[in-house]
Amino acid sequence: MSVAHPPPEGTSQDHAAPDSAAGGEPPQTCTSAAIRSETLLRGQPYVAIQHQGAVYRLQATRQGKLILTK
Repeated sequence: MSVAHPPPEGTSQDHAAPDSAAGGEPPQTCTSAAIRSETLLRGQPYVAIQHQGAVYRLQATRQGKLILTK
């Protein structure tokens, strides 16, 4: 018998994307855990992410968009 555990705080197991404005396509479902950007940034202007030996910078813009640069 397996026991279901809730996802860690700030994450979501099922994340549905909003409808496409252009085509009204059905929402897509993400099966991996989603982490809120606020959880990653913690009020900072950017966060550094190490991935396969390289360092990337994730930042939020004033317009609420995310930018990932190497």
